[in-house]
Amino acid sequence: MGDYDEDTAFLGQTGPYFWATFFLLNTVFVSTGFNGLYIVFVGAAPKHHCLIPDVNLTEVWRDAIIPVTLVHGVEVQNQCSRYRLDVVRNLSAEGYIPGRDVNLTSLQQEGCLDGWTYSKEIYQSNIVTEWDLVCDNQWKVPFASSTLFVGYLFGSLISGQLSDRFGRKKVVFISLAAQCAAVLLQSFSQSWRMFCIMFLFVGASQISIYISAFVLGTEVLSKTMRVIFTTLGAFLFYCIGYMTLPWIAYAIREWRTLLAVLSMTSVVYIPLWWFIPESPRWLITQGRVEEAEAIVRDAARKNKVEAPAVIFKESEVMPQSRTYTMLDILKSKNIRCITLMCLFLWMAINIGYFGLSLNTSNLSGNPFMNCFLSAMTEVPAYVVSTWLLRKCPRRALLSSFLTIGGGVLLLIQFIPHTLQYIALALEMTGKFGFTMAFSIVYIYTAEIYPTVLRNVGMGMCSSAARIGSITAPYVIYLGTYNKVLPYILMGSLTIASSVVNFFLPETLNRDLPETVEQMQECQGLCNGPKKKKYVENGGSGNPPVQPEAKSDVQTLTP
Repeated sequence: MGDYDEDTAFLGQTGPYFWATFFLLNTVFVSTGFNGLYIVFVGAAPKHHCLIPDVNLTEVWRDAIIPVTLVHGVEVQNQCSRYRLDVVRNLSAEGYIPGRDVNLTSLQQEGCLDGWTYSKEIYQSNIVTEWDLVCDNQWKVPFASSTLFVGYLFGSLISGQLSDRFGRKKVVFISLAAQCAAVLLQSFSQSWRMFCIMFLFVGASQISIYISAFVLGTEVLSKTMRVIFTTLGAFLFYCIGYMTLPWIAYAIREWRTLLAVLSMTSVVYIPLWWFIPESPRWLITQGRVEEAEAIVRDAARKNKVEAPAVIFKESEVMPQSRTYTMLDILKSKNIRCITLMCLFLWMAINIGYFGLSLNTSNLSGNPFMNCFLSAMTEVPAYVVSTWLLRKCPRRALLSSFLTIGGGVLLLIQFIPHTLQYIALALEMTGKFGFTMAFSIVYIYTAEIYPTVLRNVGMGMCSSAARIGSITAPYVIYLGTYNKVLPYILMGSLTIASSVVNFFLPETLNRDLPETVEQMQECQGLCNGPKKKKYVENGGSGNPPVQPEAKSDVQTLTP
């Protein structure tokens, strides 16, 4: 096949067709923002204490049966135990007064044998209140969160193969339907196990939507529109969905209704089937040239340009190229070293990013506003990172924002309890730093690997990212033992990754390496001094990442 961009150059770089496709495809990413992090509200633990059954107790003993402890100078009721009911009942019947006649600290305690009472101040109901996922069962909430990210892992492995076989457009809409069905079925879950199983399907369908829509956009849009789509469009529209989620959750405090409403948002995408085209590039690879030409001619009509009589040139025989695998990464000491550092980077960044995203319901203040602020910090982060990547060295840029993200997390533990707004501001600053690092590491890693190993290398990094996101809920769970533990762990990991990053090679204003040999010459500090200076762009100042290389990376993760 001839060069597709040259064959379709008559369409221009912009126009009604490209802008319409750009916005319609980006609206698909809004649904991934809706359905990505609703576990923040559905799995939040409201204030609770042991249920006191309707037995013959005086009012004063009914108030005193729950032990209290001092936390930051404030009396807080114990959430997982009570004084023994039979003992308290006898003391109440004999007319003793707690605190005056009876020293409460000497009474024996027992677990919440009759269940729990939950505050409905914030949530009417969620999976925690419905299935008592507190105290000894508290671990089930981070486990449920992890199943979403396990779904991401499975979905990212199969969605590319499905879209290569059945087409990008079909997989996008099938995944939307699957997401709608999975979320709706999840709202009817009768047990925690069923909730987790359906959450796995939610994650798999959601990442499939993201990857397939992203690939479709990069293949359908012109070069100019493709750059905007891959750098800002998909991320910003994801943020729109993410920022809208807390307001929907604020209006609907009952978890089953919330999930049913979120599932129905996918229905609005049905009409887009008749407006979003299939990828002409994919059709050509399948030998369906006439269908591809029909789509391009329709694009020419909408852009008000005249299409040539023959659009696509005759097929050219492409020379067979060697297929590279993970074994090729293990053969070279330099590539092994670089890959291990990249894996650590991706895992640490994902632990921090998703850890802070999932932690918003545990912060002081309104959980809905906290979630909105967390989402809103991502918008300037994506815009600023796109601008800085054009001019700044990748290594220094990534390490700077990793240091900012990790540094503020380590500082939070020193903020007094009375200054919660400062702690919240620091947490949002950390989220900004992680989001910046999240977007930079895509480009940086793509520029490090040569063309022949880029897909393999990025696939390994994506797997490390999934491991990081699966781990993130358990990092937040450590906060049940000590509130500062998650911040210490995430902050330390991030600072360590910023140091490791300095041993990677710089890629600003350097040509993308094509072969393994070129990558080996592009050495970082981990392998000692460079033997040969890598070829530069002649001071042109143009960004080194080609849209195609960038799209290879960003299709791997939401």
